[in-house]
Amino acid sequence: MSDELLNLRKNIDRLDEEILARLAERARNARRIGEVKQGNLYRPEREAQVLRRLAEANPGPLPDEAVQRIFREIMSACLALEQPQRVAYLGPAGTFSESASRKHFGSAASFLPMAAIDDVFRAVEAGNADYGVVPVENSTEGVVGGTLDLLLANPVRICGEVKLRIHQHLLSRSEGIGAAKRLYSHMQSLAQCHEWLNRNLPNLPRVPVASNAEAARLASEDPESCAIAGEAAAELYGLNVLAANIEDDPNNTTRFFVIGRHDAGPSGQDKTSIVLSSANRPGAMYALLEPLARHGVDMTKLQSRPARSGLWEYVFYVDFLGHQDDPEVAAAIAELQERAAFVKILGSYPAAAI
Repeated sequence: MSDELLNLRKNIDRLDEEILARLAERARNARRIGEVKQGNLYRPEREAQVLRRLAEANPGPLPDEAVQRIFREIMSACLALEQPQRVAYLGPAGTFSESASRKHFGSAASFLPMAAIDDVFRAVEAGNADYGVVPVENSTEGVVGGTLDLLLANPVRICGEVKLRIHQHLLSRSEGIGAAKRLYSHMQSLAQCHEWLNRNLPNLPRVPVASNAEAARLASEDPESCAIAGEAAAELYGLNVLAANIEDDPNNTTRFFVIGRHDAGPSGQDKTSIVLSSANRPGAMYALLEPLARHGVDMTKLQSRPARSGLWEYVFYVDFLGHQDDPEVAAAIAELQERAAFVKILGSYPAAAI
């Protein structure tokens, strides 16, 4: 071993010890904060600010996202010193919802798989989970209507946002596709990989199932089948990746909401989501959206959904930049509440930091 290599390794050992000492000091401070607050340590706005500040201060050579993921795990471990956050998600284990939950809360949280999105909402509302992570829209396939309907009907609040790049893989127990007689996957994944499947496996029967994780489980038990699922499901069920990244859109991304029983405070880079309805008359939508434009509020999404109140009646989901406590946002919302037949603020939350 050369002297230079030996010295470099000694330096790394010394730095590791310094990092460990600093981590211990950080954990003691985090635990003390919990004692002073005598309550939940998790504050989504504070964590978003920390992750953004670290990215801005990052001198390299580690990329910003790598630094943020490392510190996400450090914060998760420090929070778990008091009590791990209980996070409900659409299960079973191995789904993209679980991956989104782990991305946002880190691996030290306690993750609770639920059979349906409704069950995630119920677990949070009843206090059986501290937070829930639910899919709200995909860049290819559009909104998850059931999530929007549940946000309208439930008292929970949106307090966070997660964006997850979705990579779909063709998985199987075997080393090749030749023996496969059926393909399991969730309907959304089949749609996201439609063109690839038409080109490469046009004659293979496609069997929709409840989740990608369920597809992987079935493929692990059926040697004459394959599945479309993510990397987490492949690892969980011991499947071979026959083809990676088969999604038709290379930018395929799913957006998730973090739901809880409290609001998030302003972080400096926030979004607000509301749902509203209007009387059915000419110019009604203009009257609702005009205050946003006049107060300089940047609307990022407008989505209509059928209302449960009557035939051909609709509610409108609106996302815009800013926090409900920001003066210009507060003024715009106040005018909306005067003009609209119904307004519900679903939550203000930090924009996804990673």
